[in-house]
Amino acid sequence: MTSPVTENNTGDGVGVGTDTVTGTGTGTVTGTSTDTAPATDTGTSPDTSPGPGPGPGKLYGVGLGPGDPNLMTLRAVQAIGEADVIAYHSARHGRSIARSIAAAHLRPDHVEEALVYPVTTETTDHPGGYRGALEEFYEKAAARLAAHLDAGRTVAVLAEGDPMFYGSYMHMHKRLADRYATEVVPGVTSVSAAAARLGTPLVEGEEILTILPGTLPEEELTARLAATDTAVVMKLGRTFPAVRGAFEASGRLAEARYVERATMAGERTGDLADIDPASVPYFSVAVLPSRVDAPRPSASARGEVVVVGTGPAGPLWLTPETRGALAAADALVGYTTYLDRVPVRPGQARHGSDNKVESERAEFALDLARRGHRVAVVSGGDPGVFAMATAVLEAASQEEYADLPVRVLPGVTAANAAAARAGAPLGHDYATISLSDRLKPWEVIAERLRAAASADLVLALYNPGSKSRTWQVGKARDLLLEHRSADTPVVLARDVGGPAESVRTVRLADVDPAEVDMRTLLIVGSSQTRWVRRGASGRSIVWTPRRYPEA
Repeated sequence: MTSPVTENNTGDGVGVGTDTVTGTGTGTVTGTSTDTAPATDTGTSPDTSPGPGPGPGKLYGVGLGPGDPNLMTLRAVQAIGEADVIAYHSARHGRSIARSIAAAHLRPDHVEEALVYPVTTETTDHPGGYRGALEEFYEKAAARLAAHLDAGRTVAVLAEGDPMFYGSYMHMHKRLADRYATEVVPGVTSVSAAAARLGTPLVEGEEILTILPGTLPEEELTARLAATDTAVVMKLGRTFPAVRGAFEASGRLAEARYVERATMAGERTGDLADIDPASVPYFSVAVLPSRVDAPRPSASARGEVVVVGTGPAGPLWLTPETRGALAAADALVGYTTYLDRVPVRPGQARHGSDNKVESERAEFALDLARRGHRVAVVSGGDPGVFAMATAVLEAASQEEYADLPVRVLPGVTAANAAAARAGAPLGHDYATISLSDRLKPWEVIAERLRAAASADLVLALYNPGSKSRTWQVGKARDLLLEHRSADTPVVLARDVGGPAESVRTVRLADVDPAEVDMRTLLIVGSSQTRWVRRGASGRSIVWTPRRYPEA
């Protein structure tokens, strides 16, 4: 069996200790460390003679901070002083970062339990593989500590950083806290230490901080980095090339910083893009600091326009790529209703306008970009479906904008959102048609409806009605009844994802134009579309089979 790229339970510090474990106790557990990496029990049983007091002892999980002993809390020092047994994790080399941090506070009469991991990143012959070896190690390590606790001894498990933040102490806690009095002493995390060493705000105001292990797949890291405001990526080392690739693919590499061995000897900071991958240790972090008050592009910088789809409603419908583009932009342009869905960010200009000025809006966005701004044009649903992408690309085809970068990012369409709420009515071939005759004659719409209906396609009908257009739905219904059964299911989906969401299914013959407005989308089934009620609730489910009957 092979192990994962890097052990995920080795503490949250960014330093690498060099102290050798001396082990003054009567036994040693072999396994890995909250400080280096995980392991198996090969040691002897601890001394089980009567402890210093009656009844079970107390368990401490002691956070030691990121590496500098001066960053230990007063409570951490007190807990170590109260303990009879000092336990710490280490790899097979025997060095424990946690012990090195707390060394000045250890006494000769402390019983030391070195919990030495059986594996770190190498292969293992354990029948349960890498995870099996670790689980066995944690069980045996917990049993050794329990023996001390049962004998009345107070046990302090040292943890670099914070005990509950990517630390190995938590595996002892989960196995022992329900049986013994327990106290967790928090510590300064490597994340806080890294931000302090960079001297740059990590997160401010309404910004979102995301903490990621570098062991995630590169594509997952890319998506998460693109979607967040600020981030810290931990567990680098051998994962660094993939982590760097994720920063680059998400467009965030220029912002990213690097911190190694924060608060310890050998500390190093710099721009992530300049770091040699071969020089990166496991205990280092990559940081995306706060964007608030971060330098914006100069007037001479090359701008761009990104047309983004926000989906049919609020933040739940945004893709990670879209979130990233919206966060990275220094100017947002769009229909005011859609702009209101995007969180306000400091330093980001917002240019809202009416829904009927697409061309003007597109040229305004392109002019901003030509002056060096990163512009996001905000569109509802998918920007390429009856939305702003066409207007922007049409304007961008003019000679004056020919060299300006323009990208289109997809979004969840209104048709897809409505179909998902109803079941799967778009499971077979379908046509998408706008009933608005503002930009094309009704005769064209009617002819397309006839063609799609005669081809037995499911229909997704956009823009069915408004205050000034009240007769198109009735006309479309009557036209479709010439080709479809009166019992054909029709999904009426209004404000999908919004506070006034309403999705219901009616017969084609029963479609009432008075119940349809601009926020409603209609899905008209084909001859094969099925409509049933399921369960005690009688909820309607609509789907179109993928298999079409032969003629």
